[in-house]
Parts: sequence; C-alpha cells; structure tokens
Amino acid sequence: MKIGFDGKRAANNLTGLGNYSRSLIEYLAEFFPQNQYFVYTPKVKEHAQIFRFLKLKGIKIELPDRPGWLWRTLGIKKQLLKDQIDLFHGLSHEIPMGIQHSGIPSVVTIHDLIFLRFPKYYGRIDRFIYELKFRYACKHADKIVAISECTKRDLIHFFKTDPDKIEVVYQSCDDSFKSTTDQKKRESVRAKHHLPEKFILNVGTIETRKNLMMLIRALPEIDQEYQLVVVGKKTAYTKLVNKEIDLLGLRSRVKFLQNVPFDDLPSIYQMASAFVYPSLYEGFGIPIIEALYSGIPVIAATGSCLEEAGGENSLYVSPFDHKTLAISINKVLSNPGLATKMKAKGLEYVKKFDTRGLTEEMIKIYTQVLSNHQK
Repeated sequence: MKIGFDGKRAANNLTGLGNYSRSLIEYLAEFFPQNQYFVYTPKVKEHAQIFRFLKLKGIKIELPDRPGWLWRTLGIKKQLLKDQIDLFHGLSHEIPMGIQHSGIPSVVTIHDLIFLRFPKYYGRIDRFIYELKFRYACKHADKIVAISECTKRDLIHFFKTDPDKIEVVYQSCDDSFKSTTDQKKRESVRAKHHLPEKFILNVGTIETRKNLMMLIRALPEIDQEYQLVVVGKKTAYTKLVNKEIDLLGLRSRVKFLQNVPFDDLPSIYQMASAFVYPSLYEGFGIPIIEALYSGIPVIAATGSCLEEAGGENSLYVSPFDHKTLAISINKVLSNPGLATKMKAKGLEYVKKFDTRGLTEEMIKIYTQVLSNHQK
C-alpha cells in the first residue's frame, strides 16, 4: 500500500498530536516495511526530533507543489492522485475537502471533542472552525479512529455518528519510557534540573482544563517532605496558579520545568514517587501511560477517559475535591506496600498499550477500508 498522511503535526509539533503522528508512522514503517508512507506537510520545523523522524527508512516527506494556506484542505488532493496514494489518514481531526470524490478512501483520527464538552475554554471562532472540520471529517471519512472509548461516546453523543463507523485504537508512548534509565543518567538529569530528592510529578500544559490548581490546593495537606515538580508549557492560567502558590506559602515546594529535552523525561518520571494527573477532561492521557511504564503509582481524576489509561489499580478522585486528592496521595506515599503493588499492577496493565499490537490494529483498519472500497 501507498499510505498518505496529513503530516502537518508530525513535521511541526514537538508534543501531543505531533508525538502521536510521528509514533504511528514510525512504527508502521518499522513493523510493516512493505508499505510506503507519504507525509504531506506545508512546512517542516527545524528540530532534531523531527529531522530524525523524517530520515527513517520508508518515510517520504511531501511538500506542496503549489504552496498556499488552503493546500491541506484543497490542493493536496492533486498530489495524492499524482503519487497514486491508496489510502489517506488524517491524523488530527480533518481530511481534505472532496476526498470522498477522488477515489482515495480515507481514515480520520479523532482525539477528543473537548471543545464541545468545555466550550468556555475556546474562542468562538476556534469552536466554529473545529466543529466544521470535525463534523466534515466524521461524515465523509470511510472510517473513524477514536483514541479512547470516551472519545467514541462523545462522537456518538455530539455528532450522532454510527458506532459501527468508529474503531477505538489506543495510543502507546515512546519506547524510551519502557526501559529503566541507568543511575548515572538519572543523577545527571537530577543535577541538570535541580530536582529534589523526594517529589510528586505532574506533566502537561499548564492550562485551566489540566486543573493544576486542585493539586496546588492539596499540597499543604501532603507530606511536607515531598515537593511538587510540574513539567509543561506555561499559559495565562499559570498566573492564577502562581497567585495560589504564594497565597498558600508554597513557593519553596513547587518547581516548574519547561522546554525539558525529551530524552530527560523518562528519568524524571522514574525518580518521582507518584504521578498526579487531576485533569478535568482528556481524550486519552498519554502522560499516564508514560508514568505506568516508568513504574510509578498514578493518582488521576474521574470524569473522562483517565480510568481507561490508568487501569483499576491506579487511584481516582473527583477533579473538584482537593482534600480527597491529598488523602489519596498521602496514602501512596506513606504505604510502601501499596505503592509497590500499584507499580507492579500498573506495569502489567500497561501491556495492553503495546506498540506492536496497536500498530497491527491500525493496519487491519487500513486493509479493511481499502478492501471495502475496492468492492
């Protein structure tokens, strides 16, 4: 097969949708080298992480023949036809307009519908554009890949999508989280980022939906020996978080890290005593998978898909109850037996997100879509 991908995120985003796109294409190329993988993008970000990906065997970068801001929406179809693409996969919520009339079958990945669940966190114009693109893709793609059962339920609820059109294919995380870093590397990372000896960890963009404020409010009631390390990009919400930190006198107990090299993240996870993720809503929750593979206990919020990511042996609390969150964290920190059990059960559970198995599921979808299209 010749498979084309909307590669804008893969070639430009260093986190989130970029990681999802690169990982999927990379593992397809590794496990199914008999196919050709074309990555279509209007531009390429100059970064070592992206250059490494684009140099992988079997992956071909495709830039616009005729650049323009509508290329991904309209102009790309001519290149897909010229390259004799057998199937197109929109990796982040959209497909080219009119592709259903081109003779090229399509698949679209929908990560979440948070802009509909929590519209107040998005501008009116953004919501309008997102809904147009998402609805169009879901209506006209031959198959929809949802990254969780939670996202599948949202698609059925908001778009009235036929459940038979949706396949749930979970995400894994980068393989670097799946093996233990050596002591020398961990100590080097600790010194480089001035990490405390004992800390709980939170990873993710510092925005309202991620709900870091609740963790800050829980911190005064958490064992004083432990600091909180927050890894993530700052947004305007960070100002509110900092006000709360100062109000509660917690400045010495909270450490923010941003622009952390990806290679350092596995060590940071593995040195943490617990991972805490109180997000109000997620499409899936990759940081939880990273934490489980890193062998640390997870405490997360109820209300979206985080139970899917963390399994039954992680702990879950309401995203609005900071007192219960503090109790749950202390329960893990003060009970080595419980923490050991959570680590072992977490590592066992996270095997369901094995990279090879998830990649095989995606290939089965491609094969089925192409077969149905040829009938």
